[in-house]
Amino acid sequence: MRAARLIRMVLLLQARRAMTAAELAEELEVSERTVTRDVAALSEAGVPVYADRGRAGGYRLIGGYRTRLTGLGRSEAEALFLSGVPSALREMGLADAASAARLKVSAALIPELSDAHQTAAQRFHLDAPGWWQPPESPALLPAVAEAVWDDLRLDVGYRRGDQPEVRRTLEPYGLVLKAGVWYLAARVPDPAGGHRGYRVYRVDRFTRATDTGTRFERDESFDLPGFWAERAAAFARSILRDEVTVRLTAAGTRALRYVTDRTAAEEALAAAGPPDEQGLVTVTLPVESEDVAYTQVLGLGPEVEVLAPPTLRTRLADATARAAAHYRRRPTDGG
Repeated sequence: MRAARLIRMVLLLQARRAMTAAELAEELEVSERTVTRDVAALSEAGVPVYADRGRAGGYRLIGGYRTRLTGLGRSEAEALFLSGVPSALREMGLADAASAARLKVSAALIPELSDAHQTAAQRFHLDAPGWWQPPESPALLPAVAEAVWDDLRLDVGYRRGDQPEVRRTLEPYGLVLKAGVWYLAARVPDPAGGHRGYRVYRVDRFTRATDTGTRFERDESFDLPGFWAERAAAFARSILRDEVTVRLTAAGTRALRYVTDRTAAEEALAAAGPPDEQGLVTVTLPVESEDVAYTQVLGLGPEVEVLAPPTLRTRLADATARAAAHYRRRPTDGG
């Protein structure tokens, strides 16, 4: 542990020229007293660390010293390719590995490029979770991520809503972060040999996740991005079990894809006939349920008229009548 910290200290000083004890303590997550002891240990080992005294002093390497300890370990190299998603790295327990990898890369660069990681970070940032949805890191995510990295079988407990817990043995192939929610793509082994195919599980529904200590042989032909794209499209289609028929204005046809499933909206508009003499287009739209459709259609306001089913038309007529009644009244002074 200390050896890794000493290497990080050398790499930090090599990348940043000079740092105060407070800055090093913050980066290394230790006390300033520990920094002082570590600097003394480096000096005894022959690393030329020089201490500048005074209020503005700090530590720096002298004599153009450059460490050769820049080789990336496997975990550091893998984490480096994920470094554009810092929140995901933290949640999977890979933040330290990514930090070490970035330091090693910075140390290997020529001086003119040593600030490349800083200039890139100030210009590009990926914020994965959706709006108005505070990200929640599943407690078992680091354990699941470790099993994914090491191809270790997992014994898991899985629960959906109020349903009883289900026990499974899984071969974890990959993790996907979608709109702030973590999913595990896993193969289900068959006790009789072979497997039962690949499934997708929400990590926040795991009640337990323990590796069995045994590795599985990974199918190298498995393509995680392709698998996820296929399953995501199939899921989106599977939940659109109902239909509604609506009549849209030109503004309504443009806005439809923003209030409902975009693919379903575009396919429904493509299948619709030409506008009538009033410029209105009649569309049959797949929806998840009548309740969901009610909320979606309300978002189109006066640009849509529900034709079917009759129950949804009645609900929308009542809602618009109540909204109209609000606007007929003189607004009261609230203050």
